[in-house]
Amino acid sequence: MSGPAHRVQSAVVEYGYPQGHLGHLSSEEEEALKNFKVMCAEKGYYSAGLEGGAASHEDATLLRFLRARRFIVPEAYNQFQETEDWRKANEIDKLYQTIDLEHYEETRRLYPQWTGRRDRRGIPVYVFEVKHLNSKTMAAYEKSAVKTHTQAKSDGKTSPKLLRLFALYENLIRFTMPLCTQLTDREHPRTPITQSNNIVDISGVGLKQFWNLRSHMQDASTLATAHYPETLDRIFIIGAPAFFPTVWGWIKKWFDPITTSKIFIISSHDMKKTLESFIDPKNIPKKYGGELEFHFGDKPVLDPYLKDVLKWEGDRSDFPDGPMYWEKSGKEEIKAVAVGTMNEGGNGRHEDVCVAKRVLPEEPETMVEPAIVAAQNGKAEVPAQLRAELLTVPMEVDLPSAAADSQMDGAEAVPPVPAPGVTESKEVPIVPEPAPEPVKQEPEPSKVVQEGEVIPATRPEPQIFHTAQEVPGLKDLGLDEKRAEGLINGDASHESRARALLDPGAKA
Repeated sequence: MSGPAHRVQSAVVEYGYPQGHLGHLSSEEEEALKNFKVMCAEKGYYSAGLEGGAASHEDATLLRFLRARRFIVPEAYNQFQETEDWRKANEIDKLYQTIDLEHYEETRRLYPQWTGRRDRRGIPVYVFEVKHLNSKTMAAYEKSAVKTHTQAKSDGKTSPKLLRLFALYENLIRFTMPLCTQLTDREHPRTPITQSNNIVDISGVGLKQFWNLRSHMQDASTLATAHYPETLDRIFIIGAPAFFPTVWGWIKKWFDPITTSKIFIISSHDMKKTLESFIDPKNIPKKYGGELEFHFGDKPVLDPYLKDVLKWEGDRSDFPDGPMYWEKSGKEEIKAVAVGTMNEGGNGRHEDVCVAKRVLPEEPETMVEPAIVAAQNGKAEVPAQLRAELLTVPMEVDLPSAAADSQMDGAEAVPPVPAPGVTESKEVPIVPEPAPEPVKQEPEPSKVVQEGEVIPATRPEPQIFHTAQEVPGLKDLGLDEKRAEGLINGDASHESRARALLDPGAKA
């Protein structure tokens, strides 16, 4: 297969990492998070930590729901409420802690697996080979799933095979993501990792297999999008057959527009270059042009950086099979606990595995804005503090000088004070600088109200997304289009016939 790496265009604004994540929020997003907490607390779905205690949900978790709903608080609350009700009805926490280890491993070997490595931003990399989900394997899996041993009770609406799959999602958010958060050899070491990358290999999958899997994959994708929002960062589809544009016509309906905007369809010609632009070659499996000795079905090949972070319990030197989660054990330390049931009807395990310590770079001093004294009701404004953890790049604040402030208030100008050790000359008169021209104030952008939410006019307008099947003249589109030189990772322009037809406004 030859052709350009194609990034699916989104119909909505995408919150790419670290935008919209903890420590990188705009003032509007900060306000939305605060209002979201208040709304959830009023409805009994959130409680803040009191007297040093932990809150019922971490801010990073709440932000996943806000990003999924473009920080529109009422919509984020509806999805959060439905998720919490679903988790309670199916006892998801108990399911994860008491699932039979053999059943858990059987499911893990079929679905996306963590390689033990991360991309260039510190986000974990998973691999999923779809060809293993053939009719024979799926029939055996469905028969086994009916007998899944766990102490959790289901609502009867979610099939056992999907509940097993969600045990893997629990492992993603409760084990892999917290562990990657502890690794600080990345650009934003204080920002929690709450997403994952997926290399989805569909080579060797025929149209009949896609058709047989469509119902199962649709159900899994729909529930995952609803109850585990914003856990996917980038999806690299590799090995797409010639008929894939037809298949994509119904696959894209399983995901929300934000998720589809993160999908990259990569040709075999561009696979190595595209993956290396996002992931270091040493963290890419050899099968996909990298250097990592990892095969689908293997246990994670742990990142070498972990040796400086982990302290193993007893004589352990690796993570055991089965479900695990982390619990707080110190200010910057978390402890891994292995859970699950050894044998059907047997006792559950609860074993300490290791401690992971987060070593952060030296935190910058808390910055305080220079005092700006203003006569408001006879009181001076209190200088605002800037939280160091919210700083993303060096900030430059342009403030008027003290002399200019005095002149604007009609007061007598204050003569400049010489620097220490410098003698002021009395022979040279001080020539005042000409007063600056008044700055023309731009009118404040208008705002509108949508479903009770104040929406600023600065929010980007949604863009319309058309697939190949929806554009006249593209019914015969294949994935073997010739391309011009130049890697396309989603930001560069598509230099192909498909690009010209899908995006007529693009430059040739």
